[in-house]
Amino acid sequence: MELGIHFIDFLPGDPSQLGPTLAATATAAEDGGATMFTLADHFFQMEGVGRAQDPFLEGYTTLGFLAGHTTTITLTMLVTGVTYRYPGVLAKTVTTLDVLSGGRAMLGIGAAWYEREHTALGIPYPPLADRFEMMEETLQTCGQMWSDNDGPYHGKHYRLAETICAPQPIRRPPILIGGSGEKKTLRMVAQYADVWNTTVSDPDELAHKVEVLNRHCATLNRDPAEIRRTVGLFTDPFADLDGYLKTVETLAGLGFEMINAGPLPGNPDPAGFVRRLGDEVVPRLAEIG
Repeated sequence: MELGIHFIDFLPGDPSQLGPTLAATATAAEDGGATMFTLADHFFQMEGVGRAQDPFLEGYTTLGFLAGHTTTITLTMLVTGVTYRYPGVLAKTVTTLDVLSGGRAMLGIGAAWYEREHTALGIPYPPLADRFEMMEETLQTCGQMWSDNDGPYHGKHYRLAETICAPQPIRRPPILIGGSGEKKTLRMVAQYADVWNTTVSDPDELAHKVEVLNRHCATLNRDPAEIRRTVGLFTDPFADLDGYLKTVETLAGLGFEMINAGPLPGNPDPAGFVRRLGDEVVPRLAEIG
C-alpha cells in the first residue's frame, strides 16, 4: 500500500512562509516514501476546512514551484475543477508541469462543486449535468491533445479549431478521476481513467462502489484491474495507529493501492507531521497489500 500526501491548509500568517513550508512538506513526503503529492484546486479556502478568507494558493502555479523542489514524487490536483480552465489550456498547463517535472504530472479532474468561489470570481457555474458533459469533453480534448491528432475537436460545450500541443508530455499524464457518483462519475472512470480516487472510506459502501465500477467496466469491455484505486483516509493515524492500519488492510482487500492522507487542518507543523508519517506509517503500509 502506497501513501499520497494531500495538502489543503495554507496556514494563516506571514505569506513569505508559505513557500518554504510547502517545499519542506513536499520534500518530507518524497524523502519519507510517499509517492504522490496533491493539492485541492480552489481559489478560496474550503469552508469545511476554514474561512473562505484564509490563505489559499492557485494550484498549478504551486505544483510548478514544487516540481523544482522535488525529483521523484508524482504531482497532481486532487482534483482539477472542470469549470476553471478551458480544456486546451488545461492540457497545455498539465503538459508544462509534466515537462518541467521530468514526467511526473498527472491530470486529476472532477466536476467542480464550490459555488461560492465561482460566483465571487465571476466563473460560470453551470448545472451539474452540464458540468459532467464538460468534464467528458475535457477528457476527450486532453486525450486528443496528447496524441498525433492535432485537428479540430467539436463538442457541445467546447470547439477547438486545432489541438496542437508542442512539446508533447514526457510521459502521457495518467488520468485520475475523483468522485463516487454511480451513474456518471464511475462510468467515466471506467471509460477514461487510469486512477480512481474516492473519499468514501466505509468498507461496506466502498465495496458497493467497487461493484458498480466493475459493472461499468464490464459494459465497456474494460479490465477493472487496469484502474488503480486510491482512497482518502483523512483522520489522525496516530490517535490509533493499529486501528488505522486495520482499516487500511480492509481497503487493500477491496483492491485499493494508495491511501491519501496529510496534515490535518490547523496543524502548525505540516512538514513535521509528514516526516512522522514517513517514519512510523509508510514502513507499515508497505507490508499491506
